Amino acid sequence: MERRTIFPGTWFPILLVLPQLALTAVFFLWPAGQAIWSSTTRADPFGENSFFVGLENFSDLFGDPLYIDSITRTLVFCAAVAMLSMSVALLLAVCADREIRGRGWYRVMLIWPYAVAPAMAAVLWILLMHPQVGLVGAWLNHIGIAWDYKLNDDQAMGMVIVASAWKQVSYNFIFFLAGLQSIPKAVIEAARMDGAKGWLRFRTVVLPLLMPTVFFLIVVNLVYAAFDTFGTIQALTQGGPGKATETLVVKVYRDGVVNLDIGASSAESVVLMIGVIVLTAMQFRFLGKRGEK
Repeated sequence: MERRTIFPGTWFPILLVLPQLALTAVFFLWPAGQAIWSSTTRADPFGENSFFVGLENFSDLFGDPLYIDSITRTLVFCAAVAMLSMSVALLLAVCADREIRGRGWYRVMLIWPYAVAPAMAAVLWILLMHPQVGLVGAWLNHIGIAWDYKLNDDQAMGMVIVASAWKQVSYNFIFFLAGLQSIPKAVIEAARMDGAKGWLRFRTVVLPLLMPTVFFLIVVNLVYAAFDTFGTIQALTQGGPGKATETLVVKVYRDGVVNLDIGASSAESVVLMIGVIVLTAMQFRFLGKRGEK
């Protein structure tokens, strides 16, 4: 029987949620409102005054081929980071879920990278892949492989994808492992008795039961790749070489902080915010349909 806590009156529940509402208002609603207002304004050449321009910033954005390239680059980057980090995390979770000696230690070691800050994760990869002083990068050049992610566009994009995915593997691993352990053992044993082995059992029994977790992590990883990878990209390539690794969040920083174009930068951040809202709505809609079945 479900037990519910019922509070007398309405003021006490309001007081309980008031701190969270205050945090949401101060750190999300107010900055979001400021960004929306700034996206409809434009500063004068001296940056002293701003004037209302309506949706001109948005029309200029989508008429700029460089911004369209950034959108395409961001979509490719987000898809690659999500696919790589989730694939590796799922493989590690399947291995850690087995009855192996010392699996508790393995789990702890796999979770640790999540505590590393994005900028520090970038520093670790620089120490590995720098073409002159990196352990792997210098070795690649020594054996005759031309490696320099600071000059090669494809190498730079591959570098930031791998570094960003590595940072997110631990987060995905936690959820995949929890999802695997929540699957009833009787279902697995029944599939084993029916002759389903290895990959067939995983594809037909385990993976369908993991789909709510998979879809949740897809949304989380796409949002992570779109926003939380700024520190990694900025520390590794600063969006270069040229604009090869300039994703939307890096472009927001460049336009707003470096170029001081607050109107265009705010419009770009609003577009990003709308994208996240759409992804979150899709997630709730999917999970809601799954819960009705």
